[in-house]
Amino acid sequence: MLAHVAVLGVIFALPGLFIFTRTSQLGDELGETISASLAPLGRTILLSASVASTAVLLGTSLAWLLMRTALPARPSLRVLVVLPLVLPSFVGAAAFLAALAPGGILHGTLDLIGLEAPRFRGFWASWIVLSLFTFPYVFLPVAARLLALPPSLEESARVLGRGSVATFFAVTLPQLRSAIASGGLLVFLYTVSEFGAVQLLGYDTLTRVIFASRLSDRATSFTASCILIVLAGTVVLLERLSRPPQRANDPVRSHPVEPQQLGRWRLPALFFVLFVILMGLVVPVASLATWAWRGVRDGRVGVDGLLGAAINTSVVGVITSVVAVIAVVPLAVLIVRHRARSANVASIAVVSGFAVPGLVIALSLVFWTLNAPVIGGLYQTLPLLIGAYVIHFGSQALGAAEDAVRAVPDSLRESSQLLETSASVRLRRVDMPLMRPSLVSGGGLVLLSTVKELPATLLLAPIGFRTLATEVWGSYEDGFFAEVGVSGLILVALSAMLTWVLVLRRSDAIRAS
Repeated sequence: MLAHVAVLGVIFALPGLFIFTRTSQLGDELGETISASLAPLGRTILLSASVASTAVLLGTSLAWLLMRTALPARPSLRVLVVLPLVLPSFVGAAAFLAALAPGGILHGTLDLIGLEAPRFRGFWASWIVLSLFTFPYVFLPVAARLLALPPSLEESARVLGRGSVATFFAVTLPQLRSAIASGGLLVFLYTVSEFGAVQLLGYDTLTRVIFASRLSDRATSFTASCILIVLAGTVVLLERLSRPPQRANDPVRSHPVEPQQLGRWRLPALFFVLFVILMGLVVPVASLATWAWRGVRDGRVGVDGLLGAAINTSVVGVITSVVAVIAVVPLAVLIVRHRARSANVASIAVVSGFAVPGLVIALSLVFWTLNAPVIGGLYQTLPLLIGAYVIHFGSQALGAAEDAVRAVPDSLRESSQLLETSASVRLRRVDMPLMRPSLVSGGGLVLLSTVKELPATLLLAPIGFRTLATEVWGSYEDGFFAEVGVSGLILVALSAMLTWVLVLRRSDAIRAS
């Protein structure tokens, strides 16, 4: 297992090694480029912290409402509430810009009530858009943790007279801290590496510096990338050091959870859930549908070739999610059960990979494959593309895997070892039923992120290999907004189906068992 962790850490560290090597060769230019990057660094930290805080509030409250309370239509709402995650950020930002433009759905709505559409640019616009599209990173691990928690403590609190909200803050919330922290960290790192939305909305962050200077000023590009990696590593290290000591000693859920009644808060809570879905899903999808309808009506768009792109998207998404979960589970075991220092070091490399822009990861893998004789044949092959996805999104599976390991109490593990000598039987009968909700959640996060990944796909995909994300990007670059609408709608529909079949349907089955 230690060898597996060592290899995993080296693989995830490859992009960072590439950037540090190139940055160290800059010489006298380094000081000047660092000074030029300080202002974008401050804006990056401000935006990332703001988005992460908002996503934690939205994701945690929505997870509790949809997993623990008696809101109507919860199965459908649980599918809808995670779908904002599948929209590429630049598409979501463009959809909001179109919705607020003259003739857009939000512009028309504001006109009806006598308000003027705001200028949608800068920090506040970036904060709103990224918060709406990233809160599922918190929702999914928190929802999975709620599925695994036994309801006995909450039931006892309500018997003693506490209301649903008071029970949540006093009893449930302390048990969700690890899942909230892992989800919030993912949102922070996602925002650090975000480019498309901030580019369209005119907010100057480190990623805009990297992309703007990647061809004309390599020194600035490499320096900004290095600062970004150091920022990500520092945040991950601080998060690891601030965690309280935890062991896998949580009690086991022995019976289904009885939904909590919200009383007079039922209607406001339902309106809150629907409003988040409206702004995070309905508004951007309506903008995409408007573009698609105009193109279909005028005969300017078709769906030829999109079926193959949809199949490719599904295949690489599912394979990447499975590989990522399998890769990080041994690391999670060493972190939670053995508290190995080597595992914590490797985990910093894994989690930091999420903050590295996909373009930087792709460029580093191109460098290593073209300069290493053993792996040179992997260039522009599907295994290398999946490897890039795993490096970029493996951190999403790691936090969920740690929660999965914590869901198996030490006492239960020790008892099963006395009763069953076969490790494989213990894993199948004891560990996996308790670990499955969190592992499925982590795999779902990887899946939803993979289907919309663009830069790594453009650089590393085999010749002729197209995904829905590349179709959306190509159409947007060419100004064919009708094609963007059709491809985007297919991407949302495909992601909804995969999320229901592979993630939420299994979670419902687990919850009812």
